Amino acid sequence: MDWKQAWTTTTTTTNGALDALAPTCAPFAARWDREAERRAQLRTPENLKALMAAQREHNSSRSTAAMARNQRSAARKASSNPLSATRRAARTADKAARQHHSQARSVLKAARKNYPATLAARAVHAHAAHTVPGALATWLMTEATHTLTLWPASVSAGLIGLNVAGLWLGRRQPSVRLDDGMSAEERRLASRLDPSFWVQNADARGLSGTVPTPAKLTPAGLVSHVRLDGRWTPKTFRAKADEIRALLGARTDLRMEITSGSHGDRATITLRTRSAADGIDLNGWKPGAPWGIDTITGEPVMVPLGRRMLIAGTSGSGKSWSTRALLAEGSEPVDHRLIVIDPKRVEALNWEHRARTAISPDDVLEVTDELVAEMHERLELIPRGQDVIQISAERPRLTVFVDEGAEVISMARKTRVKGTKDEPGDPDWSRIMENLSTLARMARAAEIILIWATQKPTMDAKGGIDPQISAQITYRAALALSTSAESRVVFGEDATERGWHAHELPMPGVAMLRSGPRAKPHPIMTRAFSPADVIALPNRPIWHREPSTPAVSPLRLVKEPVPSVSATSGGAETNRDRVLQAVHDGARTLRDITDRTGINKGTVSREIKALMATGALRKTADGGLTVDEAA
Repeated sequence: MDWKQAWTTTTTTTNGALDALAPTCAPFAARWDREAERRAQLRTPENLKALMAAQREHNSSRSTAAMARNQRSAARKASSNPLSATRRAARTADKAARQHHSQARSVLKAARKNYPATLAARAVHAHAAHTVPGALATWLMTEATHTLTLWPASVSAGLIGLNVAGLWLGRRQPSVRLDDGMSAEERRLASRLDPSFWVQNADARGLSGTVPTPAKLTPAGLVSHVRLDGRWTPKTFRAKADEIRALLGARTDLRMEITSGSHGDRATITLRTRSAADGIDLNGWKPGAPWGIDTITGEPVMVPLGRRMLIAGTSGSGKSWSTRALLAEGSEPVDHRLIVIDPKRVEALNWEHRARTAISPDDVLEVTDELVAEMHERLELIPRGQDVIQISAERPRLTVFVDEGAEVISMARKTRVKGTKDEPGDPDWSRIMENLSTLARMARAAEIILIWATQKPTMDAKGGIDPQISAQITYRAALALSTSAESRVVFGEDATERGWHAHELPMPGVAMLRSGPRAKPHPIMTRAFSPADVIALPNRPIWHREPSTPAVSPLRLVKEPVPSVSATSGGAETNRDRVLQAVHDGARTLRDITDRTGINKGTVSREIKALMATGALRKTADGGLTVDEAA
């Protein structure tokens, strides 16, 4: 080994030793620096002036007190009568001078406290208190024994050296990372997970009969597999978490997981010394699984069902993959149903086996009309003393997922085509947003829950958030956004100052969730759910509003039913066929037809116009509808 290699080895060893000592001295250095800063802040010109004035007053009062004391002594010598006027006057003057001196001394003490000496000066004074006697003792002992005696002076010099070295080490910033990829903390924890150390110290912690394997460094931190003897089970071993933490000397805020191992007599200890979400499988979904993992605390993040929610994320942020777990949860129980409104069609196709989907404007208008009608019907059923309707398989909670919000808003602004003699024209598309706004404001008590997703979280003319809907949202989530302005739209005007910086999140799959005033802006690694995973989910019932049973008149002429167009042609029944059949069966008004068929009013109105244009229906003198038998 040449001198360069020797020098490198020596330097590495020295730096390692210094870095190991630095944490021990850090509290001392931090306390020293805090005290030095406190003293420096107090040494202001105003406090200096007050100290100088107090010193002058103290010197003056001390001189006055000495003079009064001398005058009292002279009066005692001049007269033996203690009641003489001279002695009484001298005694009174002495008492007043002593009181004034005491007050001046208290003021001086407070002034010195307000303008303290620097900490370096105090250290010099303190070390001088032992350095001078130590040097003197060394000289006297050397003179007495005629032999050089250095230990008093060397002890004094050692104390000074310890002070200086403690400050230097405490202020040192360790930056070493070991060659095996472990940090200093991980190396220390790994040494305590070594079987030899564990076996020697486990009995004192009540852990005898357990033997760990050497710790392995993974992306999730340190992992060790523990063998348990006949007295232990993974459950009882997990109950000793505090003793295990104490044996390892782990930080109290370090996340430690104790789980069952590969066999019944095995347990696994995971110390998450790195990212708290590393190593946690967030692929796929199962009922009750958390939406994601807090990457700061490592805690699972749950989003309860029945919460109105806003989800925003720019293209490529993983919004769709992160949202699917919520939709799967909202369509899984028997008393829950899912409705997906997706003008872009892509996401709706994934859910058509377990959700009602609406893609075209006609479909969206129809389903929102049905939801508003369902809402009003449910609100009338809420009993006195209750805030929400009780959900059941017959009246399930309805989760309405809107993806993408900007496209739905644009759909509602679509220009309406006016009807002609041959064409009935378009319905009022603006009713789409009126219905959704009504659902956001009023439908929570009816257990109709709106989840609004958008790539454009702005409220301008081309934005993807409606102000009325946004005002009703209680849970706000965002993946990566484009600008800080979008973060403020999602999380509120205080988003920037409180740390809700969604525009700084990495992509994809990392989100923030603000669920109340106490929520913290921690990044969350969300669950990833692919389209294939969605399609593989089992089928679930699809919600359709059941029409109310119309009142039946006691007197009614019964005719032979007229076969519908679909019955005669053998084709599938259309909305027009259902409307025509309802009129054949006795429906006379728009409301009657809507109740009988369950079709929304806009579609019924359009089909009536088309049937009247073809002559299949006509209006009676009283304004009712009837079948044109001649046609």
